[in-house]
Amino acid sequence: MTGGPRAIAGTTWPRLLVFGGVAAAVVIADQLSKAWVDQSFRLSGASGTVAASVAAPTPLLGDFVRIAKGYNNGAIFGLFGSSVSFFAIGSLVAIAVIVWYELARGGRGSFLLTLTLGLLLGGAIGNEIDRIRLGYVIDFVDMGIGTWRFYTFNVADASISVSIVVLVGLGFLGDPFAPADVSRRDPERETAGTGHETGDTARFETGEGADAAGISDGRPG
Repeated sequence: MTGGPRAIAGTTWPRLLVFGGVAAAVVIADQLSKAWVDQSFRLSGASGTVAASVAAPTPLLGDFVRIAKGYNNGAIFGLFGSSVSFFAIGSLVAIAVIVWYELARGGRGSFLLTLTLGLLLGGAIGNEIDRIRLGYVIDFVDMGIGTWRFYTFNVADASISVSIVVLVGLGFLGDPFAPADVSRRDPERETAGTGHETGDTARFETGEGADAAGISDGRPG
């Protein structure tokens, strides 16, 4: 047997710890950044938020990156309008599915997929905490050039977006860091090779192989 406690301790738990650690890091960074922005900045106009503009955005890298705090009661990037209850329930389902899938994998397989699912889980939990605790999600990162602005987002949104892009890439291109899949060996060729070797062994044992190879056992012909 290849499983058992040794396989779990040597392979599964370290990978699951990475999965949980990435998710926890995203949640901590998300919640700390939201708490800082909520305490330090006034509400600012942003597409998809529930409050009107009451303060100008605060430039960080000129007008390219600004802090524009807004309260979003829709989905990621303020999409789909006021539907916090629906997305709160949907996020709980998504969180459960992500955790179940990684546990079902046993922490094995693609390490990049483990990291990606950790990012996805952390982002989902980060925004879910806001929806349950506040009834809305705090968005604050405003990026764009001039009047062309991207949707206001937060750390959790960024984590979710990156994970989705990576998942799509893995789906179409595969994992370039994945180890070679030994299960893809051709069983027919292996079986044929084994049969050939077995036949040769039997021939030598019966003396046919020895005669063919010119090997004499010392007996007169």
